[in-house]
Amino acid sequence: MRHLKKGRSLHRSSSHRKAMLRNLAVSVLTHERVRTTEAKAKEVRRLVDRIITWGKRGDLHARRLTVRQVGSRTVVKRVFDELGPRYQNRPGGYTRMLKIGYRQGDNAPMVLLELVDRPMA
Repeated sequence: MRHLKKGRSLHRSSSHRKAMLRNLAVSVLTHERVRTTEAKAKEVRRLVDRIITWGKRGDLHARRLTVRQVGSRTVVKRVFDELGPRYQNRPGGYTRMLKIGYRQGDNAPMVLLELVDRPMA
């Protein structure tokens, strides 16, 4: 039975998984778009949505939680100065996943994980 087992293990140890998801979240928040596998995208989407919600709150505790999760002060500044105000009227669902095919080597399903309402450049 799968009781109380939330999330995917992604065939990694817990420390490796946490570090990988944090790095992927920083990439999404920095570049607003990243190409990854479907399983990793579904996991990191939870983290990115939580961080942007903290950015919408904008208080000191939310900023400290974001620093603890992300670790980069430049990304934290971007979350609170740009992304939080951009999604202020959106009640969640800040990311979208676009399926782009399968990876050449192992046939893993690949997706493009991007932030919704991102400026086209």
